[in-house]
Amino acid sequence: MEKIGFIGLGLMGKPMSLNLVKAGYSLVVHSRSQGPVDELVAAGAVAARTPKEVAEESDIVITVLPDSPDVEKVVLGENGLVAGFSAGDLFIDMSTIEPKVTLEIHSALSEIGVDAIDAPVSGGDIGAQQGILSIMVGASESAFSRALPLFEVMGKNIVRIGEAGAGQTTKACNQILVAQTIQGVAEAMTLAKKCGIDLTKVRNALLGGFAQSRILEVHGQKIIDRNFEPGFKTELHRKDLNIVLQTARALGVSLPGTALVAENMNALIAQGLGKKDNSALALLCEQLSNI
Repeated sequence: MEKIGFIGLGLMGKPMSLNLVKAGYSLVVHSRSQGPVDELVAAGAVAARTPKEVAEESDIVITVLPDSPDVEKVVLGENGLVAGFSAGDLFIDMSTIEPKVTLEIHSALSEIGVDAIDAPVSGGDIGAQQGILSIMVGASESAFSRALPLFEVMGKNIVRIGEAGAGQTTKACNQILVAQTIQGVAEAMTLAKKCGIDLTKVRNALLGGFAQSRILEVHGQKIIDRNFEPGFKTELHRKDLNIVLQTARALGVSLPGTALVAENMNALIAQGLGKKDNSALALLCEQLSNI
């Protein structure tokens, strides 16, 4: 069994790495916050002081980090992975970052004989905890086959989309759909609330029809419960939509609905609500409707 390095033990990375430990994998971990590192060490992992040290002690390294600059720094920066990798190692980035950055990292690692995979995920913290994430993979066939046993521990719907960068492009498409569906659920719940009818009954009725969706199921309940603790932070979703819109502008693609939701998330962040769950879009709808 190969030795796994894991960098980034946040809301998603911590449960993903814990699932790997529970599956019997030997993990070397590193993160900016010490608390999650201590929790993984208590579960059986070994702590490393730098990304370089993680690479030196691992055959495969997985990263789950907030944004493109974070991944670039961990891979290519001082004491980064590139300084500790050996030819034949494998790098798997499960963050959501710009496709162009993914390709740059893939190119840099290929020069030292290290294959790279972009494998962003969808499913939120619940999916990470339960090991049922959707994993969108950009990789060669051989790299995908090598990584598949790890993906099967962390996810349920695992699809190799194509070569490097294809996973990140698919994740961008995912974030378009998720953002606009949450916006739709928020607006529907706001209208029902303004009319004074029972939101639970509205949600249950809609779940039985063509409007049924995982987002209506989960985020609709969050809105009803007034539970806006993050499964996925608004500020991180807005970051993802910025990636989507930057990519679209470069390609000359018009995404007006996505741009609207991104602006609504900007408004939430300006109000200090960026760390709330993305279902907090309902709060903005309610404000605009004087509820």
